Amino acid sequence: MRKMKKLAALILTASMAAAALAGCGGKAADTSATTSTTSAPETKTEAAKAETTKAASETKGLKVALLLSGAANDMGWCQTAYDGLKVLESDYGCEISYTENLTPDDIEAAFADYAANGYDVVIGHGYEFGDPAVEVAEQYPDTKFIVTEGEVSAENVASYVTKCEEGGYIMGMLAAGLSKSNKVGFVGPIQGASLVKIMNGFEDGAKAVNPNIEVQTAWTGSFTDTALGKEAAQAMIDNGVDVIGHCANESGTGAINAAKEAGVFATGDSYDQNALAPQTVVSSSVYHIPNVIETAFQSVENGTFEGGIYNLGMREDAVSIAPYHDLDAEVPQELKDEIERTISAITEGQFTVPLDTKVR
Repeated sequence: MRKMKKLAALILTASMAAAALAGCGGKAADTSATTSTTSAPETKTEAAKAETTKAASETKGLKVALLLSGAANDMGWCQTAYDGLKVLESDYGCEISYTENLTPDDIEAAFADYAANGYDVVIGHGYEFGDPAVEVAEQYPDTKFIVTEGEVSAENVASYVTKCEEGGYIMGMLAAGLSKSNKVGFVGPIQGASLVKIMNGFEDGAKAVNPNIEVQTAWTGSFTDTALGKEAAQAMIDNGVDVIGHCANESGTGAINAAKEAGVFATGDSYDQNALAPQTVVSSSVYHIPNVIETAFQSVENGTFEGGIYNLGMREDAVSIAPYHDLDAEVPQELKDEIERTISAITEGQFTVPLDTKVR
């Protein structure tokens, strides 16, 4: 039973044009697009120099750009990609640039601008960057286009999909195991395959721990509106939910705030979000997007780049679970053990989290 399932209609049309990205967490961002360019710094240590001299020399002069739908410092989905971009600067000597707060209408022009200005690699961080990347790629065959969470490919376009459903599944297990009311909730932003799979993974994980758990869900219609996230979570809390999960990017911060004010637990997404509410966020599903971006870039750097769709999860160190921090004592040992067994089964290939991208 999902009394709140129809909360999807709550605000789904409110901000559809205002945001565009799969992921979660952070402060509300200015909706105007901003661009920043950074040249490669000197390597900071002799040890680092020894390890990266060869890579930096081979990629000297490569220009890499990143496109984001939110703020680069959102302590969530967008920041994971920005951190990856900085790895390419520090470890590979790349010249980097990024544009944040892009709306769907801005994406194609942003791709084209970077390609026209001689960027070798342009990365779109989120599923909605896929179609624009393919459109622009045909006009700029010498530029490599990489899309995270994409479902597209072409000769010079590759999608790298993070198995975020694995983290969602574990967060669902945690939520169900912590719930005293037998009701847990989950807040998503704008419906898209890479987000629906997280919400469904959360529900599947919750029911693996407690088949009778009630999972209430809502889509806010925005990645960046924290008020909408808070409103959706509060409605669930008013309906008896005592653990809130999310995959709603900056909108998800509002959900965490609602949980904090109500004195109930929450789970984070994309980053270790415990710092946002140390006595509220028990753990987080962490996406190691820097690893994903580095893996994708290395295919360009070593000349093996091929268009295609590539999937990376816990086995590839693309997804992990954050510590319980100060709330460790709140998590029953039996639940911890069950979660650890499940994570081990995933990483060892003994269990596959169901991939369900259909809205339930």
